[in-house]
Amino acid sequence: MNKRTQAILDKLDEQYGVDVVCHLHYKEPWQLLIATILSAQCTDARVNLVTPELFQKYPTIEAFANADIEEMEQAIHSIGFYHNKARNLIACCERLHMEYHDELPSAIEDLTSLAGVGRKTANVIRGNIFHEPSIVVDTHVKRISKRLGFTKEEDPVKVEQDLMKVLPKENWIRYNIQIISFGREICKAPTPKCEMCFLSQYCKSTDGKGKKK
Repeated sequence: MNKRTQAILDKLDEQYGVDVVCHLHYKEPWQLLIATILSAQCTDARVNLVTPELFQKYPTIEAFANADIEEMEQAIHSIGFYHNKARNLIACCERLHMEYHDELPSAIEDLTSLAGVGRKTANVIRGNIFHEPSIVVDTHVKRISKRLGFTKEEDPVKVEQDLMKVLPKENWIRYNIQIISFGREICKAPTPKCEMCFLSQYCKSTDGKGKKK
């Protein structure tokens, strides 16, 4: 790892701390999986408004597996793409119940074989539940990693591979959490607050935003 990368990570640690704090609310590991599936193209804040009542209505994986599709759609209708997500939640939990005996698998291949679970969701589970070094590439991570010059890729899998090369493993899951906060507060997609940015000296923005170094 070069000095520039270390300096960026040090500033992120200084600004946001080193604790791994998940923005989605959950009590049981499987609830984080449900919440993360729901969070696709939806804000964590919106998901956190829906899940308390959802988990009360469906308190177990088996309850999700046996849910009526129309009732599930109604329960999550305020979340985007709720038709597809309702089908995926039920199908995912059917497999978790029948094949995995209500336990979450830890291997990324097993997780991504579940309905509605891509690499992003799988890495959230691996990082937060199983404490496996994992890089989660969401819209904030992709956008800001490009601005910082860590990647030039658009495909999330390729972004993940680039970040694995430049970031030390102990920072992988922490980097995602810090970058989410940074992206929400300062390095916003349409209107970044460059005058407030504590990483401006490291910005390599090529999208017309930020300082071009």
